[in-house]
Amino acid sequence: MNEQKRVIWSWFPVTLITAFFCCVLWGSASPAIKIAYELFRIGSEDTASRIMLAGSRFVIAGVMTILFGSLISRQLLVPKRESWKKIGVLALFQTVGQYYFFFMALANTSGVRGSLINASGNFLAILFAVYLFHLEKMTLRKIAGCLVGFAGIVLILGGGKALLDGGGLKLAGEGAMLAACCFYAASGCLIKICSRDENPVVLSGYQFFFGGLVLLAIGAVMGGRLVFYSPACAANLIYMGFISAGAYTFWGILLKHNPVSRVSILGFINPVMGVLLSALFLQEQNEAFSAAGIGALLLVSLGIIIVNSGGSPAPAAHDKSR
Repeated sequence: MNEQKRVIWSWFPVTLITAFFCCVLWGSASPAIKIAYELFRIGSEDTASRIMLAGSRFVIAGVMTILFGSLISRQLLVPKRESWKKIGVLALFQTVGQYYFFFMALANTSGVRGSLINASGNFLAILFAVYLFHLEKMTLRKIAGCLVGFAGIVLILGGGKALLDGGGLKLAGEGAMLAACCFYAASGCLIKICSRDENPVVLSGYQFFFGGLVLLAIGAVMGGRLVFYSPACAANLIYMGFISAGAYTFWGILLKHNPVSRVSILGFINPVMGVLLSALFLQEQNEAFSAAGIGALLLVSLGIIIVNSGGSPAPAAHDKSR
């Protein structure tokens, strides 16, 4: 039976379909969050309620991840005693820090821009891994991929002149998304370090859960509230939890049964789905299918392909928790 599973998950059509499914989930994160703001009636100025929404999502994601991982392992996943410190550090970076800024950004920028800027985490992870955590060495391929990818980010922000003039970036919007990407890049490196002697599903599941609790507490202290105006609110919140838990679990299965490079290179689908789903559900067709939007998407996707086309992928490729 185990051999059959191995063959099924390593069969390229299954790998491709499963990776596509994961990228659809991750790509739907930005539209789902912006739709949640409307369903829960959370204004762009209501930071406390946004933090509570983020916390609720990751408490659910944590429970789902632990449950899915336990079912796959056929035993309850419980951290080792010495793992709690790692879980605390990861929760601080991967959930609390990253999603404080991520949820703020999506209240102040479009889904298309958010999805494309979010992809810069793939390139920042390489810089962090090389120069901050010293996990790998820089190569010409990585440099080329980062330059191409960042060119796409600059393009969607209006080009170099717009950035120099200050017109292409808002601190609470695009600036917050870049801050979220820095936390994402750091957490990708940290989970690579921490998972050397620990199950990464255990680490991610529990850090999702406890990071979510911290965000909930912060939001509550700040006076935030979540009002379920309709059943759609609950359905949206459960779906947002499943985005992280479901995609992370299936991506982990693919990494287990395939060469890492084969799986991670398919991550270029992620920003593609983010842009397309934002255009579909948020009526952002004009930005998504503009010359700048299409050009930025092509450059970002090409950059991801280049950096993952040989050798070890960026550390964050192991942990796309959006």
